[in-house]
Amino acid sequence: MAGTTERTALEERQELQSERLRDTVAHAYENVRFYRDRLDETGVSPEDIQSVDDLERLPFTTKEDFRDEYPDGLFAVDADELLRIHASSGTTGKPKIVGYTERDLELWDEVMARSMEAAGIEPGDTVQNAYGYGLFTGGLGFHGGAEELGTTVIPTGSGNTQRQVELARDLESDVLACTPSYALYFAETAHEMGVDPRELPVSTVLYGAEPCTEPMRAELEDRLGAAGIENYGLSELIGPGVAVECREAQDGMHIWEEHFYPEVIDPQTDETLPEGEEGELVLTSLSKEALPVLRYRTGDLTSLTYGECACGRTTARMDSVTGRADDLLIVRGVNLYPSQIEDVVLEFDAVAPHYRIDLSREDELDRLALTVELAEGFDGDRERLREAVLERLENALSVRPDSLDVVEYGTLERTEVGKVKRVYDHR
Repeated sequence: MAGTTERTALEERQELQSERLRDTVAHAYENVRFYRDRLDETGVSPEDIQSVDDLERLPFTTKEDFRDEYPDGLFAVDADELLRIHASSGTTGKPKIVGYTERDLELWDEVMARSMEAAGIEPGDTVQNAYGYGLFTGGLGFHGGAEELGTTVIPTGSGNTQRQVELARDLESDVLACTPSYALYFAETAHEMGVDPRELPVSTVLYGAEPCTEPMRAELEDRLGAAGIENYGLSELIGPGVAVECREAQDGMHIWEEHFYPEVIDPQTDETLPEGEEGELVLTSLSKEALPVLRYRTGDLTSLTYGECACGRTTARMDSVTGRADDLLIVRGVNLYPSQIEDVVLEFDAVAPHYRIDLSREDELDRLALTVELAEGFDGDRERLREAVLERLENALSVRPDSLDVVEYGTLERTEVGKVKRVYDHR
């Protein structure tokens, strides 16, 4: 199952990438009016793109382009060639519609199976898939990869958590695939049912679809007594299956570069950044048929690392997503991301990995209200903890919330279905 380029030298992989990039640009130019018009406007022809070194000559694709071309203006094949259609949630407007040919679905199964194999999943394991099925790509993405790898799949989907706990126990699920927030909710529900979540047979949690800081991963692993392996993907490129941590090192997510070419740019200047510098992740598909995507601005903030990993793979690795370029909060002139607040708050063992940020404006001034939960069983001085958190936030981020509420464990709303919402902007 391991890809033939996972351990090859960079130069050899770049030859394949360049060949596929040439084919992708030609395919997009010939079959997608949007790309033909955009390339003509910038004076770039497909013949000008001979290798990945020419990638910066190509224009960016944005989420606004997907919505402007709704529903199928970015498709490069006729409707009768499509086997499946998925879509984003559309919570901020029209959903982004994505399509798959038979070959695209085979590719998706392949990269998902490779991701699971890298995460230490083996044929014969039982995978309980608690990602949502339907238009969201998570459920069917993990399902197809798990079957391709040769595991047994329990397609529970999201929600109905008590039943999920019972199935994990009774069917001896080895793997739980879900968002990190749902993994914590799953553990809480098990505890409320009188089931020790650490006693369940789950040894691996394949999490993704939303940011997860290291303190949150540590909490997840501790509560379930399982290894948490991070996955990355997005519907616009294929769905889950773009990148994954290896079980051996857990030192960044390996990007399957022969299918998805990564760059990191400065989100303000659009300048390509060197290895190790954080910026906005840009991805180009190299082998998609129905929906070729050139230089897609994901909005996700991360950095890239090159060189051989301890596991022996030589693919580029991306760090965990620290936030989104469009989720930047500017509070009284201070720039910060929700994940930065989470990192600081979860330094405190007395605080649970659940929080809420409320932004408002009074008299033309921004106000930030933060609510955090106490850890389960907390019996210390709540006011002292509150002051310590405020002081740490001010020292670490140069911002002091206008209010900080410290509430009992279990007070904040949990999410059984979909991605967790942390920030509520009332401005």
